[in-house]
Amino acid sequence: MRPSSSSLARTRIARPNHVARCRRLSQAVPHADSVQITTLPNKIRVATESTPGHFSSVGLYLDAGSRYETPSTSGVSHFLDRMAFKSTSTRSEEEMVTAVHSMGGQIMCNSSRESIMYQSSHFHQATPLALSLMADTVLNPAFLPEELGLQHDAAQYENREIAAKPEMILPEILHGVAYNHAGLGNSMLCPDERIPLITQGLLKNTMRDWYRPERMVIAGAGMRHEALVELVDKHFSSLQASPLPPSASQPSLTRPTPSVSQNLLSPAQPSVAKSLTRAASYLFPTSVPAASDPVSTLASSAYTGGHQFIHDPSAEFNHLYIAFEGVGIHDEDVYALATMQLLLGGGGSFSAGGPGKGMYSRLYTHILNHFPQVDHCASFHHIYTDSSLFGLFASFVPASSGLRGGNTPSQILPHLVHQLSLLLYTTVPKSELSRAKNQLKSSLMMALESRAVEVEDLGRQILVHNRKVPVLEMTDKIDKVTPEDLRRVATRIFGPQSGNKPTVVCMGHEETGDWESTFRKYSVGTP
Repeated sequence: MRPSSSSLARTRIARPNHVARCRRLSQAVPHADSVQITTLPNKIRVATESTPGHFSSVGLYLDAGSRYETPSTSGVSHFLDRMAFKSTSTRSEEEMVTAVHSMGGQIMCNSSRESIMYQSSHFHQATPLALSLMADTVLNPAFLPEELGLQHDAAQYENREIAAKPEMILPEILHGVAYNHAGLGNSMLCPDERIPLITQGLLKNTMRDWYRPERMVIAGAGMRHEALVELVDKHFSSLQASPLPPSASQPSLTRPTPSVSQNLLSPAQPSVAKSLTRAASYLFPTSVPAASDPVSTLASSAYTGGHQFIHDPSAEFNHLYIAFEGVGIHDEDVYALATMQLLLGGGGSFSAGGPGKGMYSRLYTHILNHFPQVDHCASFHHIYTDSSLFGLFASFVPASSGLRGGNTPSQILPHLVHQLSLLLYTTVPKSELSRAKNQLKSSLMMALESRAVEVEDLGRQILVHNRKVPVLEMTDKIDKVTPEDLRRVATRIFGPQSGNKPTVVCMGHEETGDWESTFRKYSVGTP
């Protein structure tokens, strides 16, 4: 079956005065550089950035995700991702697939801890169809039992695949331990025991609670602002703003007054499995929000720290993660923390060669270059609205393997903790700091060369702060980070008087032993 021209407009019939109304709506507020933002009467924000090229990108970004799940809705985000662009009340699965392939581009859905996004990259003329497909899958999902059953099986398979890959599953376990399995500690994967409980009714009820216009931003690059406003008004104006009431399970918290703005370095990725491996590099420049910034409900999430050991005697390597709670996106110190991550750097033992690969970072020069039994060692920084996880991990040959040079986690842990202690008790040389800042700035600017990353960055910034911050403003803030800033922020995050408890997760052959005494020995954190 081919979609008829009428089927593409079934989500909403245009009114006679539609064009005139859209002209009134599109009195856009001018923002940085070429960005324009319009807020429709129902509170949906529409943002565009004028960039040249042969392709357009458009995306719908929602203030939703696994952070907002409760015990009764656990796993819903994972399935909303998997059920995107399936049958709707206006299109059959065959019609949806045909329309998607006719665009000549790519369209995807991705759920994360604090957002769900629907995004498409396509030829310019396909923008109306792309937005029609997004509106259809968001406003008119069918969630047919047979399609949902297939995704139940697929989710079980995906869980098994990810559980077999430590680099994917351990960051999820780390979040669970750090945040006591609630809020930010909720997994982005649907737990196995919850998969049969994900029903049509549960998905529709959750969408009714989450998919509200005041929690939505539609961003585009490569099209006229007025054209996108008109399309959004055509497809989404039927949504009515009605704030979600507070509840015991999801308290209403007003976001603190933002002083910084979010930027994502890693490219968009189309599945939960790939979401788990996203680079954790974020930059947050200073900005002053508009007075009309929307108030958001933010599911409470308390960092607790803790320890967990997963025994796996068949593993090729031992894996060890240590983390502390960092600062959220509203904190000025996020610049120093992002720079600190690049300063520590690291990576795989076989990827140190060649310029620009971080071979002068501390984890390369202090650990990877000295311990051949360490296969991988790197820093990470997972940042969220009001919190973050900052830390290090290592994968290494286990002592019990019988291989020469193998180590136990209790032998490797002091080396990781020592690297944090150096940031507390020594001053970073200016030449080393300059190198880290340059790497951070270049990573940011190169990532934003991608049209898909550019439009995702625009949508996420507007979702949080109602403005787009120029990249040069971001790099200026990075340039201002000093060695004194690094030492001060290190003391704040994992100093002995910080009150910040470590999170330690170990998987493999042996346990970590008395890990608390190691942190006390180096005066790092508050075990």
